[in-house]
Amino acid sequence: MKMTLLPSLNAVLNGASAALLLLGYLCIRNGQRTRHRAFMLAALGCSLLFLISYLTYHSQTGVTRFAGTGWSRPFYFAVLWTHTVLAVVIVPLVIITLRRAWRGDYTRHRPLARVTLPLWLYVSVTGVLIYFMLYHWFPGR
Repeated sequence: MKMTLLPSLNAVLNGASAALLLLGYLCIRNGQRTRHRAFMLAALGCSLLFLISYLTYHSQTGVTRFAGTGWSRPFYFAVLWTHTVLAVVIVPLVIITLRRAWRGDYTRHRPLARVTLPLWLYVSVTGVLIYFMLYHWFPGR
């Protein structure tokens, strides 16, 4: 696969992860535990594939500079900063949340999942936003 396709793949994987997270949330709200589990594991799979693709791309190409000016710069960097910090924070949260569910410790899983889900969604959605800002709305010269 060409390296130039990986940013688009990364955005698709982030978007798919967000959609799967929302579907998983809707399932658990409707008492569909088996479907919830399947959607959440699929979201995890998309996120892992994203991480592999992201690391592969950036190990080959380095840093992508943001070319926007004016209001877009502080907005972009605020989104990027929060996205990056939460992308690091979300990893142990997802692991612990998944482990508690896997062990059937739903009493401890539920409150942590209420924190993990919105943060994971934020990271996934802002990943797509960052992609559009870097490669479509304010592309480098």
